Amino acid sequence: MNDSYIRTRVANGVGEVQLDRSVALNALDRSMIHDMYAPLEAWRDDPDITAVLVTSLSDRAFCAGGDIKPVREAAVQGDADAVRGYFSDEYRLDRLVATYPKPYLALLDGVTMGGGLGISVHGAVRIATEKSTFAMPETAIGFIPDVGSSHFLPRLRGTTARCDAVGMYLGVTGARIDAGDALAVGLATHYVPSVRIGELADRIRAGHWQDALDAYVEPAPESDLARRFTDIEAVFGDGTVLDMLARLTDDPGIDSAWAQKTRDALTALSPTSVWVTAELLRRGAESTLEECFARELGVAVRIALTPDFAEGVRSVLVDKDRHPKWSPSSLEAVDQTAITALLDA
Repeated sequence: MNDSYIRTRVANGVGEVQLDRSVALNALDRSMIHDMYAPLEAWRDDPDITAVLVTSLSDRAFCAGGDIKPVREAAVQGDADAVRGYFSDEYRLDRLVATYPKPYLALLDGVTMGGGLGISVHGAVRIATEKSTFAMPETAIGFIPDVGSSHFLPRLRGTTARCDAVGMYLGVTGARIDAGDALAVGLATHYVPSVRIGELADRIRAGHWQDALDAYVEPAPESDLARRFTDIEAVFGDGTVLDMLARLTDDPGIDSAWAQKTRDALTALSPTSVWVTAELLRRGAESTLEECFARELGVAVRIALTPDFAEGVRSVLVDKDRHPKWSPSSLEAVDQTAITALLDA
């Protein structure tokens, strides 16, 4: 009996990986990471494989992220090696996607968060639908946006000279966005209505992925996020976390309703995670992808061993009471030497 959550098949030169853990919204446990890496590595240099397709067998999600509860258990026990092992394996898979020499297509028909972006956004073609929801929500669990996001978030909208303000906003707040937003900032590359995704997948499986895109892609929906770019630039374009918080409070040029909502969101997250994330993204703007992965691995292991990670995962994923008790409890109370230690130890 095959108890893997990863299905694979090959037809007409297309290697397909199907995520099949619907009960957990395809959250990636360590077995899934291994079982996905193996065929992708095998197909990488196989001359009979001309493209790779990644799909989900869930009608709700592409991939909701990494299966973080076992990581929390290891962290609570002080097992840093187990924590490092999980993230090392996950980032190795993400790195393979980022360096894949063949067209890599992902159909993001549903929730795509955290680790789900790691196995998609680094690929060549990311197809969103009206059912797509994107986010890097790690600051809500006392963690950091990882899976290479310290490289891709600073570069949203083609930004190269500095960290993109929208990337900073999405990283520190964990805000959720839809297909139109994802296309507007570059997280997704194409839009296809969900009702046509099955037909699109069949056309790709027939070995004609470019023809399939030409036939099924439709104009992107309007983006509410794009209409907010000016406010986001004004708040998250530069400065410290406290500067951002002050602008959300005092800047009369910022839409007051959005400012209040964003301030409420920002102050509900792990203060330590928010500070570390802001600096991680700034450094990522000036780093290669490989440097970002290496830095993220070190920070991921260290921050996973802090009380906020155990508390955040408990609050969101274990007890689900959504009432975490952060330490320290406010952005103003964060010790900057502790932030430096998490980043540079």
